[in-house]
Amino acid sequence: MWLASAVLTAICFGVNNTLFKWSARQAMSKQRIQFYFYVIAFIIMAGYGTITKALHPSIASVVLGALVGICNANGNVQMSFAFEKGPASLTAPLIAVNAIFPVLGAWVIFGEHIPLLHWTGIVCMLCSAAIIQYTPNAEGNHEYIPWLKHIGLAVISFGAVGILMKLCADIGISSLDVLTAMYGGGAVYLLCRCGLKFEQKREFWLGTTVALFSVIGFSCYFYALNRGVASVVFPVVSLNCLVVVFMGRYIFHEKLKPNQFVGIVTAIIGLILTKL
Repeated sequence: MWLASAVLTAICFGVNNTLFKWSARQAMSKQRIQFYFYVIAFIIMAGYGTITKALHPSIASVVLGALVGICNANGNVQMSFAFEKGPASLTAPLIAVNAIFPVLGAWVIFGEHIPLLHWTGIVCMLCSAAIIQYTPNAEGNHEYIPWLKHIGLAVISFGAVGILMKLCADIGISSLDVLTAMYGGGAVYLLCRCGLKFEQKREFWLGTTVALFSVIGFSCYFYALNRGVASVVFPVVSLNCLVVVFMGRYIFHEKLKPNQFVGIVTAIIGLILTKL
């Protein structure tokens, strides 16, 4: 069940990334959409927790949850800057490497035993995430120093999200408390950083849609980390790029590139190896 939850997380994150891709083609602000989705998701989680009386915030849940939200929001912001500053052909594959940090964290910090066969599957999935997102001959401004800085900050931010989520699950903080604080912290961070305006209706409704998928995705993410093997969960979630590839094929009529086909096969092999 926990592996199915990790796969569902990847699907939800992939759908959201596809929506971000679509919004970019419509000249919509990704940061503004993020702000709306954090606010709506916070209202959903806080409202549900208040009605059911299941929300019991503590100092630990508020601090750790807010850190998760800030890191996730900052990772997306840094990634958008990286795409503007450097070669797009390498930006996504390099950022995809962030999944190795929570995997190593699960091994070193949380003491998870990872069999050799599982290590092979993990490496296959991580490599596939990078291969699928590689786009030869893509254009970029090639401002390498700022580009590398944004790449590094994005990798650290996304890597920290996984480690903090695992920490919250390990110390027994409820997913509702963590996710409520996460969305609240991310919303405050984006508001302070971007100084957003509030009259864009299209971005509001798209942000609301993203919020629904995000709530489902992060809830499944937390469940998978709480019940399953974190070193397997992280690379499975990183395969959300597979969803973007498939949806791009049928929504944007993009052709499946040879490297993407190889990445898909590698991802399937990795998933099989982690279940043996």
